Amino acid sequence: MPIYEYECQSCGHHLEAMQKMSDPALTDCPACHAASLQRLISAAGFRLSGDGWYETDFKTGNKRNLSGGSEGGSGSAKAD
Repeated sequence: MPIYEYECQSCGHHLEAMQKMSDPALTDCPACHAASLQRLISAAGFRLSGDGWYETDFKTGNKRNLSGGSEGGSGSAKAD
């Protein structure tokens, strides 16, 4: 279940709520009880990188964009 961030437009109170994606957005602030909560958009707290993730799965040659720093990554040399 995703964790959503909310901010009250009346009092500025911040909160996080674990909700299903199908649940309706919260509206009532638990601090001031006003119906002025707004869901915030925030960046994910992690990045999938490294061998085995999409970043390296379907790309070949110099099209790889590895987070390591070496271009082409490990195991990219071809045997004759």
